[in-house]
Amino acid sequence: MPRPFSTASSRQAIAAPAIDFSSTDRLPPPNVQNARVVPASPSYFSGRPDFTDNLLSLEALLRKYQRLPTVAPGQAPRVAWRTVSQYRLLVGEPVRASKYHQVIEVLKRLNQIHPAVMPADLHAAMQIYKRDVNPYAVVKRPAIIDTDGRACGIGRRKSSSAKVYLVQGEGEVLVNGKSINDIFGRIHDRESALWPLKATNRVDKYNVWALVSGGGTTGQAEALTLGTAKALMVHEPDLKPALRRAGCVTRDPRRVERKKPGKLKARKMPAWVKR
Repeated sequence: MPRPFSTASSRQAIAAPAIDFSSTDRLPPPNVQNARVVPASPSYFSGRPDFTDNLLSLEALLRKYQRLPTVAPGQAPRVAWRTVSQYRLLVGEPVRASKYHQVIEVLKRLNQIHPAVMPADLHAAMQIYKRDVNPYAVVKRPAIIDTDGRACGIGRRKSSSAKVYLVQGEGEVLVNGKSINDIFGRIHDRESALWPLKATNRVDKYNVWALVSGGGTTGQAEALTLGTAKALMVHEPDLKPALRRAGCVTRDPRRVERKKPGKLKARKMPAWVKR
């Protein structure tokens, strides 16, 4: 006959004596062999622990100081942050560009905090991600008109460079001590060299004296375009919008693409022959 189930124990439960934590003499000695080293960072076992710690610390600072007054996005101080390559060398981890973009977004939001109330710990944390040299802090030396009334402008195109001196006059043009017709045989090159003056109706109001070197006639003519525009803006700064609409202010970075091995030119392949 089976015994009936009962929850009551036939023996009286005896509790263990209480441990006195105030005295460490009664505690057992620590077992060094079975001890486990606990990493200092919770991101230790992730693929990119330093990057994860950096992102979490920045997000914690954002939550801490998100109620501080901010400035408009256009009025925030311009900061040159480290590139992905520079950040990879800093942490020594293969961080993807999309992941590093998350760090940059948090830094941009923190940079909008008003500089007058910027905390010291936040400023020190953001300093790590800034470049060693800030290109936005470089102040361009303003161009001036010398005692002879000349304004100088330097222009470049491909491998050509031009140094242009512009002075008020009757419209005379000398390039390397010669007439512009002797230097540039093509009409298009002569038009390009003096295009800033023609676009602003200043051909007969300034004399041009230029030194050109390197490259061919087309590159030298377009280098003259940029140099003449820069010198003209020194005399009349209000002409910059008109010169920009005429395409005379921006430097043209295009160059001839190099020839590749196995190809006839930069990209042209030889004709395919079946046999």
